[in-house]
Amino acid sequence: MSQPVFGRVLTAMVTPFTADGAVDLAQARKLAAYLVDEQANDSLVINGTTGESPTTSDAEKAELLAVVKDTIGDRAKVVAGVGTNDTAHTLELASQAAAAGADGLLVVTPYYSKPPQDALAAHFTAVADATDLPVLLYDIPHRAGVPIETPTLIALAEHPNIVGVKDAKGNAVASAQVIAATSLAFYSGDDAFTLPLLSVGGVGVVGTSTHFTGARMKALIEQFLAGDVAGAAGANAALLPVFTGVFATQGCMLVKAGLAARGFAPAVLRRPLLPASPEQSDAFVALLDAAGL
Repeated sequence: MSQPVFGRVLTAMVTPFTADGAVDLAQARKLAAYLVDEQANDSLVINGTTGESPTTSDAEKAELLAVVKDTIGDRAKVVAGVGTNDTAHTLELASQAAAAGADGLLVVTPYYSKPPQDALAAHFTAVADATDLPVLLYDIPHRAGVPIETPTLIALAEHPNIVGVKDAKGNAVASAQVIAATSLAFYSGDDAFTLPLLSVGGVGVVGTSTHFTGARMKALIEQFLAGDVAGAAGANAALLPVFTGVFATQGCMLVKAGLAARGFAPAVLRRPLLPASPEQSDAFVALLDAAGL
């Protein structure tokens, strides 16, 4: 299987904040380097929802992208989350991301307004038409309110700039149908769904727990692709409590709790999110410890 454009393991990186709530660029540099150099990430997704993008300004997004790109250089790629529920704003963020040095774009289904499928197709096509960067579509119906349906994905795959999907739909049959009909690279948008998605032709993961599991997730994927299905299944079983445990509450909250326990920035979040409770934090750190992480 050929190497997909963004590699196998991507992490939707959290955005560190200082105690007074400002974007902490020094910690962002430290975290980005750690994810690439120690957790084997091929690409980082910056300004995704795990990066608390609804609460960061456009200027903060641009500065964060530029800093991360400068930090990791050519050791990994930077994918910018630019999706909103406003096509015009999404186009502005796409242009800004390109200027800041992004290597690709992640564009989520417009949320809350629940556009019908023809409107979804028009939205994604408008973004892809307006950029020279490769685009990942982000299909997450339980948050966006609507899925990108199979015929829509197959039609969108005809666009040369649309190269893949971050698949958080959790429907392996629907994913398999699109994979069979197109050349789209399917990345799991749910850490625990990675191995099932690989089994029908998926290529990797855009992860949350991969802040901690990235290197072992990379090994799991490589085992599977090399034909060691039993080894991959065993690796998956060992990591499954962390894959699922990171979502015991909102994922960003527990990632920041886990990182704080590992010597990174304190777990500061912007409202409406709050830091995980001590009980939630302790439970998640215990899962990391039990998994040898």
